Order: sequence, then C-alpha cells, then structure tokens
Amino acid sequence: MVTIKEVAERAGVSTSTVSRALSGKIPVNDETKQKVLLAVKELNYQPNVLAQGLKDGKSRTLGLIIPNVRNLVFPAAIRGIEDMAKKHGYTVVLCNTDEDVETEKFYIDNLRRRLIDGFIFSTARPGHEHLLELKREGFPVVFLIRQMGEDVDTITVDNYKGAYDATKYMLLRGLKNIAFINGHMDIFLYQQRFEGYKKALEEAGFPFKEEMVVHEVYGWEDGYQAMTNLLKKNLKIDGVFATSDPKAIGVIRAIKDFGLKVPDDISVMGFDNSDMAPLLDPPLTTVSQPFYEMGAKACERLIKIIEAKKKPKAKVEVLPAEIVVRKSVV
Repeated sequence: MVTIKEVAERAGVSTSTVSRALSGKIPVNDETKQKVLLAVKELNYQPNVLAQGLKDGKSRTLGLIIPNVRNLVFPAAIRGIEDMAKKHGYTVVLCNTDEDVETEKFYIDNLRRRLIDGFIFSTARPGHEHLLELKREGFPVVFLIRQMGEDVDTITVDNYKGAYDATKYMLLRGLKNIAFINGHMDIFLYQQRFEGYKKALEEAGFPFKEEMVVHEVYGWEDGYQAMTNLLKKNLKIDGVFATSDPKAIGVIRAIKDFGLKVPDDISVMGFDNSDMAPLLDPPLTTVSQPFYEMGAKACERLIKIIEAKKKPKAKVEVLPAEIVVRKSVV
C-alpha cells in the first residue's frame, strides 16, 4: 500500500502539505496542489479514510438497521437513503436484525467501535430502550417508518389517516363487512392503522366486530392463514383491509384457494404500494407510502444532526399516504 510519505517524496513536498492539498480545508497554491495530485495519480494512492476520521471524529459512515431485508417496503427506502448519503459524501452500512434485540445491540456496539457517525433505525418497538439511550447520550439517531415517541427524530407516514381513508373508500364502494388483517400491536404504526379502521366504521354507522379482526400477522404466509381461518368461520365478509401488501398477497391467495374471486366475492385492500402490487391478479388497490422520499428525508435529517454545531430540536415528520386504485376492490 502506497503511503502519504511516498506521495510527498514523489511530489517534492512535506507530508503535511499532501494532507492539506487532499483535504481541501487549508488553501494550497495551485502549482503545489497539481504536483500532489499528479503524484497521487501516478502512485495510485488511496487515502486512509479511517485515519482521517480519527482526526476530525467522523468516518462519514452511517448505520442503517432494518428488521427484515426481505420485506418489500425497504428496497425503495434504502435506495433513497443511499442516494442522499452519496450526495453528501457518506457511505451506508446495512444491517438486518430479523427483529432480534440482541442482534440489534450487537450491530450497534460493533458499528460504534468503528466510528460510525449516526444511525437510521426501522426496528423501533417496545423493549428497544437501548435506542432511546443512544439519543440521550447525544448520539445522532433518526427513526424511519416506525416511531418511538415525539422526542426522537422520525420520518414516518400518516398511518392513522391512511387506514381511515382506505376503510372509508371500501365503505363508499358499498362494502359492509370489512375484515381487518393487522400486524403486531406493540408496533405503533399498527395501533394507528387499527384506530383509523375503527374510526371509519364508527363514522359510517357500522358496528365494530371483534371477530372480523386478526392481529399479530407478519407476512404473506400469516396473511394466508389468517384469511383461511376467517373464511372457515363462515363470516359474511365482503371486504378485507390488510395492513401491508405482503399480508394482502396471502389474503388473495387464501380467497382463491377457497374457490372465491377477488373482487367479485371479496374485495382486498393493501397498505404499502410495493413493487409487487400492480403485478398481482388482480392488481392490488393499496395505500401508498412514499418510501424513497422517506428514506431520503431520514438520511438528510441524520446528516444535518451529525454536521450541526448545535443539535437541532427533535422533529417527527409525517408524510401523507394516498390510495392507489387498481382492481382488487369493487
């Protein structure tokens, strides 16, 4: 590996001059700078980013911690984060926890030892007090999609209104018995979506029916099983609101395996507008989340916190969710 000393010898200057010329923080006359750049090119010198980070306390590296890399909501968000990071000269390290707290703590500890500048977390849920402890320590942290209170920087979507609007849309289409396939209720966004669903029913004058609701559903397999169980109860279901597109995929499959048609017999609404939604049969009507924008905003917010001389006040930014109409609802 070529050293900065070798570059200095080739350029005929001191190592400190090489350092100044490459950093761009301290002016160096053009002739000297060109000598240094030529020597760098001839020797194929690669600056030691870690060593530079030790000097100014920054590695220009961000940690992104997500619960499941296979989840359809993350590709667009990750792309938004990476594009924004690249724009500002940062690198992103992606870690997948599989919703395991100990795995999450392991990644946090390891990345902090490697001079990570800040974290974006999409894993927040009760029992993750270690995330709030990072915030209390003054370590730069931004939550994405999931939320833990108002005093931590967060980029999320309007889950309550998104679910309210989706349920109201189905009711206005003439559906009267709408089942609700939900996620884990210890995650705040699923609490919000549940409340939005109930509010829309209440305003329309329809009674809330506990037997039409299934919580703790994770992916499409769980969605399939949950819908199968509902169908076996012979409930008069004419619509299903699934609080994620993967759940909706499982619901549609279960309806078809039961010999019924979507939407002729049962309409299905999703929540996400993942890349798979328009490819389903029928194409899925769903609540769209602006994942790319959310990711980009989360990264921009984190970099702002990292680079600010005075830490800005924490802010929860809630982006709008919009219904994308396709053919899975009558």
